[in-house]
Amino acid sequence: MKKFRLFTPGPCAVPEEVLLEMSRPFHHHRTDWFKGFMKAAAEKLQQVLCTRHEVIIVTGSGTAAAEAAIVGIHGPGSKLLTIEAGKFGQRWGEIAQQHGISVTRHAVEWGDTISPEQVAELLRKDAAITAVMVVHSETSTATKCDLQGIGKVCQQAGKLLLADCITSAGAMPLKPDEWGVDVVITGSQKALMLPPGLGFVAISPRAWSAIEANKSQRAYYLNLNKARKSAAENDTPFTPAHLLVRGLVKALDVLLEEGLEKVWKRVASMAAATRAAGSAIGMPVFSKSPSDSVTALKPPAGIAVKDIRTDLEERYGIESAGGQDQLKGKILRLGHMGYVDEMDTILAIGALEQVLYKRGHKFELGAGVTAAQKSIAERS
Repeated sequence: MKKFRLFTPGPCAVPEEVLLEMSRPFHHHRTDWFKGFMKAAAEKLQQVLCTRHEVIIVTGSGTAAAEAAIVGIHGPGSKLLTIEAGKFGQRWGEIAQQHGISVTRHAVEWGDTISPEQVAELLRKDAAITAVMVVHSETSTATKCDLQGIGKVCQQAGKLLLADCITSAGAMPLKPDEWGVDVVITGSQKALMLPPGLGFVAISPRAWSAIEANKSQRAYYLNLNKARKSAAENDTPFTPAHLLVRGLVKALDVLLEEGLEKVWKRVASMAAATRAAGSAIGMPVFSKSPSDSVTALKPPAGIAVKDIRTDLEERYGIESAGGQDQLKGKILRLGHMGYVDEMDTILAIGALEQVLYKRGHKFELGAGVTAAQKSIAERS
């Protein structure tokens, strides 16, 4: 018997009650039945995202939500600064370029992060910049940035701040209203504990002003003005993934019942335990500013990441992730989002030890589990 265990940084494990909710009989989406779910989902999303700003629900992934925001906000005369410290930061710059938006793409070494002071300097050098886009938790490198500090810099400079929070929302501390984040983007298949298919955009009044002023809207399906008009009636402009919206309400209830502070603490505990275990068994942490939602570990010399991942899945049913692009074969990633807890993490670390031991890696068997257990105990 082999159980399937999902430790990828998205899609993430979904609670049974959410899956069951989505399997129940359903009605047509242009009904009060569906509008009730939309209203509840929007209100609960505000609670989970810690914002009073309007939240738009998009049928599509987090990338769809991000594209809607980028294209919607940037009309003629605007200029976007993208901070690109990984695969997803690069994606936002590529989207802006493809849509003909004036954009400065600032590259950061993968595994590193940008400081608020560096952002301030970039803004001082180019007064034409009207908005900044950063990735709060860069999934490809398991690296977080100082979103709060960057928010303060953007507020002082009078610039809009768009944040890819796809692997931070619902997993790590995030207070957009307090921090001055104008647009928060996330997706369903990460910490919000749903299958892929929904994107979410929380938008401040300042950002809505930019969207409304953009008279050369390039988007049709991903048009935020259309989405906002429908959302005012608890509806959508196009066919929604309505069973996912139904599941979303249940998933958000699960998070809110646990309490966001406790969720953040649980995720941080799993991340710290994994980092401690990695150090103990000769798999050091890759990132210089580690995220809590996903951990990237360097493989031992002589053992390929693909072999570690294959063994984890075939022997123990654990699905992990490798590196992307320039990091392919250089890191192993384990997620801490979704329906997982500290004991699930201990299990994954134990399986990782077994794989490395059988592959001939020299370390004290049990060292990783012990380090993780101590880390969890110290945080309890």
